[in-house]
Amino acid sequence: MGFPPAQGLYDPRNEHDACGVGFIANIKGAKTHATIERGLQILVNLDHRGAVGADPLLGDGAGILIQIPDALYRDWAKGAGVNLPAPGDYAVVMCFLPQNDAAREFGIKNFESFIVKEGQTILGWRDVPTTLDGLGKAVIEQMPVIRQLFIGRGENCVDQDAFERKLLAIRKQAQNPLFALEEKHGLPGLGSFYIPSMSTRTVVYKGLLLAGQVGSFYDDLRNPLCQSALALVHQRFSTNTFPSWKLAHPYRFVAHNGEINTVRGNVNWMNARRRTMESDLMGPDLDKMWPIIPHGQSDTACLDNALELLLAGGYSLAHAVMMLIPEAWAGNPMMDADRRAFYEYHAALMEPWDGPAAVAFTDGRQIGATLDRNGLRPARFCVTDDDHVIMASESGVLPIKEDNIVRKWRLQPGKMLLIDMEQGRIIEDEEIKAQLATKEPYAKWLESAQYKLKDLDEVEVADGALANDHSVLLDRQQAFGYTQEDISKFLEPMATNGDDPLGSMGTDTPIAVLSNKPRLLYDYFKQNFAQVTNPPIDPIREELVMSLVSMIGPRPNLLGHDAGTHKRLEVDQPILTNADLAKIRSVEQALDAAFRAETIDMTWDAASGAAGLEMAIKEMCWAATEAVLQDKNILILSDRAQGPDRIAMPALLATAAVHHHLVRQGLRMQTGLVVETGEAREVHHFCVLAGYGAEAINPYVAFETLEEIRVRQGLSLSTYEVQKNYIKAVGKGILKVMSKMGISTYQSYCGAQIFDAVGLSSEFIAKYFTGTATTIEGVGLAQVAEETVRRHAAAYGDNPIYRNMLDVGGIYVYRIRGEDHAWTPNSVSKLQHAVRGNNPKEYEEFARSINEQSERLLTIRGLMDLKPADKPLDISEVEPASEIVKRFATGAMSYGSISWEAHTTLALAMNRIGGKSNTGEGGEDPKRFKPLPDGSSMRSAIKQVASGRFGVTAEYLVNADDIQIKMAQGAKPGEGGQLPGDKVDKTIGATRHSTPGVGLISPPPHHDIYSIEDLAQLIHDLKNVNTGARISVKLVSEVGVGTVAAGVSKARADHVTISGYEGGTGASPLTSLTHAGSPWEIGLAETQQTLLLNNLRSRIAVQVDGGLRTGRDVAIGALLGADEFGFATAPLIAAGCIMMRKCHLNTCPVGVATQDPVLRKRFTGQPEHVINYFFFVAEELRAIMAEMGFRTIDEMVGRVDRIDMKKAVHHWKAQGVDLSRLLHVVDTKGASLHQTETQDHGLDKALDRDLIAAAAPAIEKGEAVRIEREVKSLNRTVGAMLSGEVAKKYGHAGLPENTIQIAFTGVAGQSFGAFLAHGITLDLTGDANDYVGKGLSGGRVIVKQPSHVNREPTENIIVGNTVLYGAIAGEAYFSGVAGERFAVRNSGALAVVEGTGDHGCEYMTGGVVAVLGKTGRNFAAGMSGGVAYVYDEDGRFRERCNMAMVDVEAIEADSPEAENSTGAPTQRASNVHDFGMGDMLYHSADRLRILLERHHLYTGSKRARAILDDWPNALGKFVKVMPKDYKRALKQLEAERLAAAHVAAE
Repeated sequence: MGFPPAQGLYDPRNEHDACGVGFIANIKGAKTHATIERGLQILVNLDHRGAVGADPLLGDGAGILIQIPDALYRDWAKGAGVNLPAPGDYAVVMCFLPQNDAAREFGIKNFESFIVKEGQTILGWRDVPTTLDGLGKAVIEQMPVIRQLFIGRGENCVDQDAFERKLLAIRKQAQNPLFALEEKHGLPGLGSFYIPSMSTRTVVYKGLLLAGQVGSFYDDLRNPLCQSALALVHQRFSTNTFPSWKLAHPYRFVAHNGEINTVRGNVNWMNARRRTMESDLMGPDLDKMWPIIPHGQSDTACLDNALELLLAGGYSLAHAVMMLIPEAWAGNPMMDADRRAFYEYHAALMEPWDGPAAVAFTDGRQIGATLDRNGLRPARFCVTDDDHVIMASESGVLPIKEDNIVRKWRLQPGKMLLIDMEQGRIIEDEEIKAQLATKEPYAKWLESAQYKLKDLDEVEVADGALANDHSVLLDRQQAFGYTQEDISKFLEPMATNGDDPLGSMGTDTPIAVLSNKPRLLYDYFKQNFAQVTNPPIDPIREELVMSLVSMIGPRPNLLGHDAGTHKRLEVDQPILTNADLAKIRSVEQALDAAFRAETIDMTWDAASGAAGLEMAIKEMCWAATEAVLQDKNILILSDRAQGPDRIAMPALLATAAVHHHLVRQGLRMQTGLVVETGEAREVHHFCVLAGYGAEAINPYVAFETLEEIRVRQGLSLSTYEVQKNYIKAVGKGILKVMSKMGISTYQSYCGAQIFDAVGLSSEFIAKYFTGTATTIEGVGLAQVAEETVRRHAAAYGDNPIYRNMLDVGGIYVYRIRGEDHAWTPNSVSKLQHAVRGNNPKEYEEFARSINEQSERLLTIRGLMDLKPADKPLDISEVEPASEIVKRFATGAMSYGSISWEAHTTLALAMNRIGGKSNTGEGGEDPKRFKPLPDGSSMRSAIKQVASGRFGVTAEYLVNADDIQIKMAQGAKPGEGGQLPGDKVDKTIGATRHSTPGVGLISPPPHHDIYSIEDLAQLIHDLKNVNTGARISVKLVSEVGVGTVAAGVSKARADHVTISGYEGGTGASPLTSLTHAGSPWEIGLAETQQTLLLNNLRSRIAVQVDGGLRTGRDVAIGALLGADEFGFATAPLIAAGCIMMRKCHLNTCPVGVATQDPVLRKRFTGQPEHVINYFFFVAEELRAIMAEMGFRTIDEMVGRVDRIDMKKAVHHWKAQGVDLSRLLHVVDTKGASLHQTETQDHGLDKALDRDLIAAAAPAIEKGEAVRIEREVKSLNRTVGAMLSGEVAKKYGHAGLPENTIQIAFTGVAGQSFGAFLAHGITLDLTGDANDYVGKGLSGGRVIVKQPSHVNREPTENIIVGNTVLYGAIAGEAYFSGVAGERFAVRNSGALAVVEGTGDHGCEYMTGGVVAVLGKTGRNFAAGMSGGVAYVYDEDGRFRERCNMAMVDVEAIEADSPEAENSTGAPTQRASNVHDFGMGDMLYHSADRLRILLERHHLYTGSKRARAILDDWPNALGKFVKVMPKDYKRALKQLEAERLAAAHVAAE
């Protein structure tokens, strides 16, 4: 109802949503009308978490779930002559009915017939009274007919629970076939017949409404008779704004604020259970309900369907939620044995639903909430003295007097909160889970039924004579497409180091479908990754939530509570050695036939050639069905039979074909799928196999090759060690690929199809890879077979080149006879000669070699023709080059990854021509902000804000024209980065506000962007600091990037960059360089189409970057929809780079990508060279514009109708490519195709406007001012705009301490004190939400509870999650507990807090943190600098600390070495660079004491007072967390200082 149909590259399936969720409940179950009013008020106060699109009256949806208001309905029934039975004996069905009369009549009849057929009574229909005032035109146009149906309990239902189960069966039967019936009977809109709720306990009022409209639209909600003990509300923020009434939350049981990353797999696995699922409670009704989860719904609707199935199957509410969203049990040594056994047992029943964040759920009797294992979203709750619990995405959504609040707390990762209104109490996580975990003897059941492969006895493996016979191995390797690069770039480093290998400088080879070489099928699949709508995970530093455990074999009946007897086989990770596989084959004898393995051949007869493959796949699928029906429950797909007469099918094709075949037959849950293949060798191969259903994989040729390498190189490792290293490297790589998508367990990744296909035909995908997106068509089965046959022929033919060696490969570096590259030695030298000699002729030759792709196809744009105008223009009529170059920008390369010389050369060049250069994520030296004596400037106009936040101060932000939020980077989207300590010299250390010699980590996610509304918040924060800058968001092209870009536009970004996967100059795993993300042509076209359909294109500037090289590339970019253009590699080459691809090794021979002082002297690039390059590009573009008849770039942007697909493509693979979806023309009804207006950021309403006025004497004259104000949760980013004003005038040094003192009372909104400048103190009495002190730039933040309230601060939360993220300098004192990720990436702030959640001090590189209470788990993960002091009362802190990078020491008196100290700590800070902490190697006790004294002074903390009063004893309970790297670096700096002093003394 309202979505435009899928067209071009836009597909409604790519819709994402996230949002604000909240509830209020009366613990004792007392029903009042006030509860509903307060619920609606929560909704209004969460308004900023929702969004509107182009039409301000068109929101994304909101709603409320309440208990059935019996009195209200009885009042109606009396007047309507309906006889309502007792509460519980009737159900209320909320219906959204089609607008079309015929469809509505049909839908109602159809629905009523099932009610009667199932033996229930129809009591009557009620029109739901509504008021349309204030609704937008589009909303009313889409509005369904809203009615309620009342159903009485039939005699065949013994009780209320049986009645609920029957209602589910009726709803499923009535709703599932509607779309088919719509088509069959030609009834438009019948499919939109939707049932928001159908229950005897709850009812949902929701719709396409703004937060404030839910109560004004539904008259029922304003009626005093409408009473409930609970109200669950939700405000939606979707990436698209197409009107849809049914997508609003709450659903029937849940509302949540995350995004389920694994939903494709979860739905597949549910459908695969069709043949194995039975239920005593539901009996034959279960069969009427398929599909349990229909395709094409939102992820939340799917989760809701799964939950209602489990409830109907007899699980309790809490039990069902724990199955769907389990805690991280595999890596948690602190979990008790019973609870662990509970989760481990259920792991075989249900694969986790990964990523839903905070989920609120209710069945009307209990209401609860849980946070998923990653714990990445806030959910705060408070308990009042009048028996209410209020929970919401943030604190302060209902005004409640501090005196009435008994407790303030938060949901913790994996933890649950449950309010049972029948028992009239809150049941805490410990009690719920202890009760469930001990209800059945789970540990006993596991003991008898669970087998771990590693514990089974070894089996003799018949080792073939292969490892010694070189020619046989070579033939095999060639048949499976091995190249010399597979050996040197992958297998050798993996065997020796156990690491996923690295490379740099992106990729410039053709995608597989354009390549002349026979490429493996894996190369056609690109990994998906999280950007904006859900966060990636750090698999190394947050290993505790990750798991590679895989189950092989059949799964028990989900609803037959008898799985205790069901045998299960488990492996710790999915890569099997030959010995492991032999165990599986012989498992039948070993475990008295509990598992029966069957090997299925995936090779075919070479004599039948390419044509024989299709039949061979069919026969293989039949063999699989046959085996399962004969009770074989582990299938091993094997290509061991491969040889001169048998060709191995692509293992991925065979796996996906069998997996989908068995899913379609409902048999997939009855068997395990193991793949024995010679083809898989690099990480990506294993990931794709897993994504399409492989539970374990045995890469036998890889092991044979590793053995050959070991013998040939004479490695000092045993065969076992080499295999172990390789398996470890692959395991690390798989974790990284899973975590990019925010998926934490292999079990939920398996079968989840987290890939896009690029270059495969729809028909081929639909048949074998059902449900995967493919955008440009491409090869089908015939060509895939042809590639396979060609590899086989090369292996067993008589080509002399291949007799004694493998093919060169040449994908990662340029090689003669290897894969084609855009940057060849020839094209690099041509470009350098052209720009250095200012020679247009040479440039034209260079451009021709790139643009003309008739001989060698390199890019999708090589398949496009530009349509000339009927009458070309004279070139003098075209916009001058000096204007065009202002639209150019250089890419984000940080100072640190490239040298000072290279970085400043690019900045000087871009500033001279009016373009923009980019800082990258490494901060910028403030001396570059001032112009040079000759008037030129080294200041980068684009300041990047990346996840590491290095050097992102208020001063840095106010010195920007654009501020770019880097969501992902082309080379490795979804991953973080690392700058090794040896690249951090003193200048880089100072620029990044860190210690020289200490390594720096950029986390994979921005820890303040876990969802789309978080991104809106960060945009708001940055815009507050620098109101004049454009805020930009950088995304990487993948299917669905267009819908994300629409969400970014709704989040009020001024500018969005779409990067292609081929870009990227930094170090990156080879797997990511080639296999993640898609070409920019696809992403840019989808973005332009989606923004136009949403009517959002005119309000945002669109930039494209990633592998732009020539004027023709710019022309295609403009025609596909880009206003601006980014270049990275080409200008670097113009400045001297010669594409050695060794950037990550610090050995660049031309001084570009190195910090080595000797190598840097070799840099010869000049700003003129870069300027020449850009003018050549602009002139080439002008010639194209003249020929096409465009006077200006504005006229050209988005004119996709002027591109044609090349007519004759004579290429055996590329001839299947079809660009019609990419070149689709959207009907814009005359709307602009490029940016014409600016975003409204709503800054005029900011509280800071008032603060700036009040602080004028301080800003203008430096006079001290004191201000008092009230603050509400709607006041976000308080202090940031004020800090921007201070930084503009006084720089990072700011004002003298305490010049501006502001006292607040109330609950502060998100980002309180963000980027707070030196000289400002914010003192809040109350509490604050997430991101307090984000980017703190020298200011002081104090948060404390009112002095008259007697809540215990160490047990109540006072500030939210991700506090002090990326803080640079300043002080923070919090008299209470902070949430997850306290002081993440802190570079230098001091903080005292009275307790923290998980992941405290993560990635910290400087500063001092003192925790005076309990910490969560994984403290100090990735912490490389700074010091933390923790009050370790229970003595178990070491178990909660991640010890990989730190030492935990007792605090002892200083050793004699302390006389070398640079100074002791002092009570007062001296300036923004020195907060009085003294020499960090010494003085721990003094430092800690001073922090406690300051904390007590500012907050009056009782805990600090008690510790100070008992100082000698209390000190013994503190431990010091000291990063090993930091200590080493400080010692080294001390040694240098002493040596220098010694020399000076002499």
